[in-house]
Amino acid sequence: MTLWFSLFQVGVATLAGLFAVVLGLAGRRPSDWTVGGLALVEALLVGQIVFAIVAPFAGNPPTGSLLEFWVYLVSAALLPPAAVFWALLERSRWSTVILGIAALAVAIMVWRMQVIWAVQIA
Repeated sequence: MTLWFSLFQVGVATLAGLFAVVLGLAGRRPSDWTVGGLALVEALLVGQIVFAIVAPFAGNPPTGSLLEFWVYLVSAALLPPAAVFWALLERSRWSTVILGIAALAVAIMVWRMQVIWAVQIA
């Protein structure tokens, strides 16, 4: 993982999360904007999966546990689709809040993945 991509992912996920939480607490139902924010977060996570597959072959292996990294990455990649599925089933203001919480959880998980990849010594 590269630091700039991780920071970009954390920033996008945090902005999407805060945006959805604020709209949800204001009483708004899930919309194209909130679902689209989570779709962008998911697209960045797919890019992260591609990077995580290619990086070790390019001489950039993780310094921490590879298993722990992949568990975080797969879990983070499953959160946005699950939150969107929930939001589309139950279209209420709380679904929008759940979209925001899922995006904020992804931001935290991406930062933890960065720590596992670049800082933590196995």
